[in-house]
Amino acid sequence: MRAPAWLPLPVRRALRVVRRYWRVVAFRLGKHTSPVRRSWRRSLQVRVVTLTLIASSLLVGTFGWFIAWRSADILLNRAEAEVAASLERKVVWASQQLTLYPQAYDPQLPGTISETINELYDGDQAGDGGTLVSMRAEHYAAQYPELAPQTVPAVDTRQLITPELIHEVADNARVAQQIRTADIGGTTAKYLVYGSPVPSKFGHVELYYMVPLTTEVSAANQIRTTVLITGSALVILLGVVAGLVTRLVVTPVRVAARTAQRLSAGLLDQRMKVEGEDDLALLAAAFNQMAANLQRQIVRLEEMSRLQRRFTSDVSHELRTPLTTVRMAADLIFSEREDFDPAVARSAELLQAELDRFEDLLTDLLEISRFDAGFAALDSEHTDLVPIVQRVAERLTGLAERVGVTLELRLPDSPVIAEVDPRRVERVLRNLVGNAVEHGEAKPVQITMTTDDAAVAITVRDHGIGLKPGEERLVFNRFWRADPSRARQTGGTGLGLSISAEDARLHGGWLEAWGAPGEGAQFRLTLPVRAGDRLVAAPLPLIPRDRTAEVS
Repeated sequence: MRAPAWLPLPVRRALRVVRRYWRVVAFRLGKHTSPVRRSWRRSLQVRVVTLTLIASSLLVGTFGWFIAWRSADILLNRAEAEVAASLERKVVWASQQLTLYPQAYDPQLPGTISETINELYDGDQAGDGGTLVSMRAEHYAAQYPELAPQTVPAVDTRQLITPELIHEVADNARVAQQIRTADIGGTTAKYLVYGSPVPSKFGHVELYYMVPLTTEVSAANQIRTTVLITGSALVILLGVVAGLVTRLVVTPVRVAARTAQRLSAGLLDQRMKVEGEDDLALLAAAFNQMAANLQRQIVRLEEMSRLQRRFTSDVSHELRTPLTTVRMAADLIFSEREDFDPAVARSAELLQAELDRFEDLLTDLLEISRFDAGFAALDSEHTDLVPIVQRVAERLTGLAERVGVTLELRLPDSPVIAEVDPRRVERVLRNLVGNAVEHGEAKPVQITMTTDDAAVAITVRDHGIGLKPGEERLVFNRFWRADPSRARQTGGTGLGLSISAEDARLHGGWLEAWGAPGEGAQFRLTLPVRAGDRLVAAPLPLIPRDRTAEVS
């Protein structure tokens, strides 16, 4: 896709570079992922195991996340409940200590606050080096510096006790909490910070209780790790189980596929091994029974076909001797027909014509029997095909004139040399042109030839009654006719196109047909230029160009 012309030239160049880059990336990705895509398409086991792993990963991952999240939530709620209960006791005890002082300015009040904080810390949290307790009388700190905030242990708690928390506790006079991550004493940890106002006679005091969540975080991490390891092991186990189960099912199917391939290759004695009494064993037994029935039927049909071919060949050969005798007598009678009565002379002419048809039928039967027996062989030589086409057209000109058909030759000016059997090619063309003249309905018949480096193609096009859908494959069957009731002009045997198709296959070529009701038919003969070469394409289309133009 080209970039729009209205874009600036640098932008168009950049787009072209981007397109080239993505084409290279797509090519490399396709090259590297080709084995994976091939395995995905060809292996049922790979698809089942992959889908099982994906589904189990999603399911286990969802449940694992829920369990880890719920466990961490439970640990946090328990820590909050414990800290809230502890803070409530501390507030009550601190309030009892501070109610002894009716006013803020008292020489003993700072010492009492320090003793109270130490008592709270040592009494409830002895041995827990991470817990912090702080008491603030911020409203009186300016007037009474002795009441400045005190913390045990003496560390900077500004990262934990934020202005928002102070506002909730000091100004709104209610218990508040928050979770903060801070670096205290060179150690970064997550803290659960609770603040509560402490009632006193001389004014407002806040107590802050800061408990590290190290234990809870560690427990949550351990739970996540356990869930991750357990989930991964479960997914792997499910993949292994899926692979083993799929293998149990796929292996007999693969064996059946290989056995079917051997049967199709002609090894009719191949059978599957039956083990056990389960469904797979039933499948193997049914497959073996089917193979045995097919073998019996194929052997019987081959024997019948062999007998039929032998009968056709023997009858054709045996009829040659009496036909020769009858032919000699008929030729003698035919040569003397002018001396007979008109009725007898007409009978002699009919006898001669029917003997010609009978001899053609025997010749075709003998040729068919040679094809069936595999005795047909090519006598290939480098031949110019243009004179062959011209010779066929000249020999059928008389028949074409009688039925009102004009033969139009469209041949190259230069010779068309191919390694073929000229006798067989001429027979094919004689059958094709003869059928086109017979079915041409007094309309022109075009014979076209062209060639390229690998193949030669010859088409014979008529404009007669044409072929119905599906008949383009039936025309090459033996003794098949599109309209059995129509009178014959050429006295055909019904074997011409079948023999022509065998001649084309013997050359390694194609003989194909196209037709449409009321639009005529076209036959295409395609032959390799060099004997033994494999055809890939034909130089001429099978469907006539005029028909293609109408459709498009």
